[in-house]
Amino acid sequence: MLEFEVKDLATLKKIVGQLDINLKHIEEKLDVTLKLDGESIKIEGQKADIAKNVLTTIEKTTKSSELDLNDLDYIIVLAKEHRENELIDLHEKPIAFTSAGRSLFPKTIGQKRYVDSISKNDIVFGTGPAGTGKTYIAIALACNAFRNKQFEKIILTRPAVEAGENLGFLPGDLQEKIDPYLRPVYDALYEILGAEKFQKCLEKGQIEIAPLAYMRGRTLDRSFIVLDEAQNTTHEQMKMFLTRLGYSSKMVITGDLTQTDLPHGKESGLKNAINLLRGVKGIGIEELKAVDIVRHPLVKKIIEKYDQEKKNEQLRYEQRKKDRASKYDQGQNEELL
Repeated sequence: MLEFEVKDLATLKKIVGQLDINLKHIEEKLDVTLKLDGESIKIEGQKADIAKNVLTTIEKTTKSSELDLNDLDYIIVLAKEHRENELIDLHEKPIAFTSAGRSLFPKTIGQKRYVDSISKNDIVFGTGPAGTGKTYIAIALACNAFRNKQFEKIILTRPAVEAGENLGFLPGDLQEKIDPYLRPVYDALYEILGAEKFQKCLEKGQIEIAPLAYMRGRTLDRSFIVLDEAQNTTHEQMKMFLTRLGYSSKMVITGDLTQTDLPHGKESGLKNAINLLRGVKGIGIEELKAVDIVRHPLVKKIIEKYDQEKKNEQLRYEQRKKDRASKYDQGQNEELL
């Protein structure tokens, strides 16, 4: 039996969770028994050492951020691989602050690499499944840099390709037409800047939100530019966008290569650009994975199921190719005989 002691009662409450939910979750995931005894937790089971490492990591990280079951799952995954100490660096310095004053930190090692890449490079491609924070982190960093006067403008854009629609079929003026496409972007801006500050910056032209087509012919200087849902760009659109980069500017291009809405047979401009520009100095390419998902735990399970289905389909396709080749070879041999 092992024992874990916490001197700080507030931290102990965070570790235990409401109605002991965190302890119960660790018990279920690691098949151990955790008993709260005053300001210490007694641990029994074959994986008691891993459970203690999980509790130690929570103690070191919850001082700077709240803990939910998704965070806890991630700590457990890393503890099983003896990599839990890598999480401590995530909370050294906040990447931004919300309008309510809450500090924002990367929640996973993949997110930390993404943040570091954005700080080091002028152009960064961030790919990965839904819920990995690709867009939110980019906007948080854009707002923080704008507040610190590193850039004069934030430009947010997105291709208007969704479910076969285009802007011409939507009612209203330009702003009303693009609003449905940019709702996730607005949500992040409201949280970080606040609705009033966001509206003022929008009116002054310090924040610009426009469809990708409106970037053509421009040179974007002293701006932090975010292209969201870039998997829906064509090869031509991506080339056009990337060549808009001006002096003292930064671009972040985000997308999920498994969620392309382009017509069948049309290659994603995001995929093409990543393959073409990999290794170019000043361009960062970061791929977030299912383990980096910070939404509801079910999102991770859903994505894993779809990924498995895709792998199974690829295996079936390869098997059909082998079967056809085998039948062809057999037919050729019969002709020779």
